[in-house]
Amino acid sequence: MKEEKDFLGKEPVGKLLLKLALPTVTAQIINMLYNIVDRIYIGHIPEIGEAALTGVGVCMPLIMIVTAFAAFAAYGGAPRASIYMGQGDHESAEKTLGNCFVIQFIISVLLTAALLIWNQDFLMAFGASENTITYGVAYMNIYAIGTLFVQMTLGMNAFITAQGFAKTGMLSVLIGAVANIILDPIFIFGFDMGVAGAAWATILSQALSCAWVLLFLFGKKTHLKLRVKNMRLKAKIVFPSLALGLSTFIMQASESVISICFNSSLQSYGGDIAVGAMTILTSVMQFAMLPLQGLGQGAQPIISYNYGARNPDRVKAAFKLLLKASMVYSTLLWVCVMLFPQAFAAMFTNSQDLIGFTKTALRIYMACLLLFGIQVACQMTFTSLGKAKASILVAVMRKFILLIPLIYIMPLIFSSDKTTAVYLAEPVADFIAVSFTAIFFAFQFQKALKQISGKDETPELNTQ
Repeated sequence: MKEEKDFLGKEPVGKLLLKLALPTVTAQIINMLYNIVDRIYIGHIPEIGEAALTGVGVCMPLIMIVTAFAAFAAYGGAPRASIYMGQGDHESAEKTLGNCFVIQFIISVLLTAALLIWNQDFLMAFGASENTITYGVAYMNIYAIGTLFVQMTLGMNAFITAQGFAKTGMLSVLIGAVANIILDPIFIFGFDMGVAGAAWATILSQALSCAWVLLFLFGKKTHLKLRVKNMRLKAKIVFPSLALGLSTFIMQASESVISICFNSSLQSYGGDIAVGAMTILTSVMQFAMLPLQGLGQGAQPIISYNYGARNPDRVKAAFKLLLKASMVYSTLLWVCVMLFPQAFAAMFTNSQDLIGFTKTALRIYMACLLLFGIQVACQMTFTSLGKAKASILVAVMRKFILLIPLIYIMPLIFSSDKTTAVYLAEPVADFIAVSFTAIFFAFQFQKALKQISGKDETPELNTQ
């Protein structure tokens, strides 16, 4: 068993990152298809497509919150489990898995209840109008039922990837995505269920993925196995995992808060068409963020394992490759968006008015996309090293300290076109945040490398 796990500490870093990152990036791209495919089909429903797309777009803050809670326990627990594996502490790694599983289940039950009771109130507060609220409620009433499947699939799949089973993790997502692509047109158009059909297709697909993930973690092929004896909650396991996962939770949940801020401001200044454009902008942003996070997840087992095994050269090499790959991807996507914004917009709607409005907004909103590779690579590496406070700081800096205030400040500065000014808040915040993150990371990363180079020190595995 030990030899099977030691490949994270012995195989060439470049070959290892390629082997792990390709499936995780593919998994994130496939995962992206869940909501994006829904939006593509919904946007092309005859007669009601534009209004339905806007209504479902207003659901995105709630969906982002659900996925963020999936990351809260698991995306903190999974790196810690990898570090324990690097230290040879298999028992602590399995206890981390078991405790995070229970926390994930509890969170799922609470979220399901909240969404079923208050989803209409949430949607109205998030920018829905009288013309679009019906479609939003129809989608969320059904999506809420599948919250448990979403939580378990995304959360527990992180532990599969953290062990180095990247292909298995990819298959977990692929099963659901393929099912969703097949079921969407059947439910939406074949059964004439419209928006409700898209929601049913999504939760049934997630249920299939959930079954696959749990069967693997209870099975014989996994290194870390779900065992009932490890499901008794222990504070010394739960709280550090939640602390480390908090940065990823903030990064994802803040997208929900930001979406609310964008939608409410755009509804005031530009109406439904501006909110509809924001739905498309958010979808295109997923093309950037999710593959970048996939690269980070591919590098995470390498960085975490070798940090636990006190091998600074491999940690440094893995980060450098992650940074280069992330920057290449973000730059290429930026070029595509700048050159062909109308092509991205046309994926989601037939409305020429909405396409024309969106292509200009897209160039403004994603003006600093080419810098995202730096931001995500540094933040994911902080998490892989178990540096909770540092990871939280860079997440909070970009979203809460910079972007949210700028959404309201920019229209005051550029009062002649307040709608455009709202979109402009994104690139301004991105430029400042990436500059801060790069400088901060350079100091903290060198400190972490020196720590594991010392013969008399052990790598920190806490919330620092």
